[in-house]
Amino acid sequence: MFGAGGGTSSYREIEETDCILLWGSNARETHPIFFHHLLKGVRSGARLIAVDPRHTSSARWAHLWAGLDVGSDIALANSVAREILAAGLEHKEFVEHATSGFEAFRAHVEPWTLERGERESGVPAAVIRELAHTYATAPRAMICWTLGITEHHNAVDNVLALINLALLTGHVGRYGSGLNPLRGQNNVQGGGDMGALPDRLAGFQHVENEPLRQRFEAAWGVPIPPKKGWHLTGMFEAMERGELTHLYVLGENPMRSEADQHRTRKLLEGLEFLVVQDLFRTATAEAADVVLPGSASWCEAEGTVTSSERRVQRVRRALPPPGEARDDLEILFEIARRLGHDWGEPSAERVWDEVRRVSPAHAGMSYARLEAEGGLQWPCYDEEHPGELFLHSRLWERPVVGPRAPFHCLEHDPPVDRLDEEFPLRLTTGRRLEDFNTGVQSGGYVYPRRRGETLDLSPEDADRLGVAEGERVRVRSRRGAVVAPVHIDESLRPGLTFMTFHFPEEVATNLLTIDATDPVSGTAEFKAAAIRVERLAAGDSAERRDRSERNDLVEAT
Repeated sequence: MFGAGGGTSSYREIEETDCILLWGSNARETHPIFFHHLLKGVRSGARLIAVDPRHTSSARWAHLWAGLDVGSDIALANSVAREILAAGLEHKEFVEHATSGFEAFRAHVEPWTLERGERESGVPAAVIRELAHTYATAPRAMICWTLGITEHHNAVDNVLALINLALLTGHVGRYGSGLNPLRGQNNVQGGGDMGALPDRLAGFQHVENEPLRQRFEAAWGVPIPPKKGWHLTGMFEAMERGELTHLYVLGENPMRSEADQHRTRKLLEGLEFLVVQDLFRTATAEAADVVLPGSASWCEAEGTVTSSERRVQRVRRALPPPGEARDDLEILFEIARRLGHDWGEPSAERVWDEVRRVSPAHAGMSYARLEAEGGLQWPCYDEEHPGELFLHSRLWERPVVGPRAPFHCLEHDPPVDRLDEEFPLRLTTGRRLEDFNTGVQSGGYVYPRRRGETLDLSPEDADRLGVAEGERVRVRSRRGAVVAPVHIDESLRPGLTFMTFHFPEEVATNLLTIDATDPVSGTAEFKAAAIRVERLAAGDSAERRDRSERNDLVEAT
């Protein structure tokens, strides 16, 4: 937030805050460890507000549920902000001394009355009012979000809308108040910290900033291109233009995880050369020219891992990689050697010490300190620094140290894939507790709760369509169709459906999703596709044809 690529707060704070706004996150199933911390806060008296289109297992713990229409987050946030201002609940001193752009923001949200908020978001006006007053009047409050906010064509604007609420109420930069994106996979935070972003070097230092870039050039002894690169969506667009012809994929399965799977398959198979380095022979690896069997970093490698609270911890090898698999670091060192650069013997600690030299935020985190203290939170500037429990306390200094935090005037922009008579149902996607992403890591295990892929329908929609639990139906979007069994889910409102990506060999959900992407983050709008549901008679030739198409897709990839 505000230039730092991580959440502002610590897990301990969620246990001691007074209000938790869980927006676009079913953390009970997708972030279960974090949710235990959240429940400690609830049991200590914090009020939990869940903002989610579905009445999820997380929402069942909430004191208040705001069931918004998919893609109406900005509309709801603007209406909440307007109600806070109308009631005089803004933190006037913080707004005056620590922010910029407030008067323009006030004017921008003025038309967003409770009634308009209800009309555009589907959340009752009384619920919007209670949400606004509860959050604004809490002594301490935190906003947490995940992919329900970011997997939209206007993902960055969605995040900025939440930041506006924190600035308006002064709920940032102090203990127990903050803004926290929950990371969806192990060490996603660490990947970003190390520079696995198109415009950043380690420590979130911008590649186009010449003094920062020169620090890395001096350490590495080579020039670094002074322009930002492509994010994932940009890479696929470059494949279409013929500008990207060779690809090296590490620990990713885009053949199954990317939106609009027909397009993804065509582009990956059209590459001149594809290398995949992974634990498993994924669908992407099946299309590769070279497959490099890597290691399981949590038990077969040395190194570090960084959590959503910016805590860096040591990882230790418990056993060697099996068979011909090798430590990922060893693979990269060997490739460098064959390209004419001898980096010496692979050493995770030596690589980490290099990170400490080039990233001021990590400078004080020696292996010895990480082991002795059970991990440290960045920024940690030297060996005496304890690490920062929370970020942006500077906003409470008078005068403010550094730039003020800006408000943003944001327009409500509904999902790209519009609903109409032909495609009247909204499909949103996500994960379940017992499975993970495309199923590569979790699909090989037996689990009694696993039911396979389903199209989840509200009882009202199931009744209207005349379909029963377990009945196979065809699900069709503007991009493709799949056949899936029905599951009737009382957590869904009429008009809303739900599927996962966990079983792509059975049901290729990403044949349905749209690749409309956010222009800044490059994230596709996985959360909002328009679909229709078609009944199939037993032995219907269309069902056999859809099964055949699915089998052809699996065999081809």
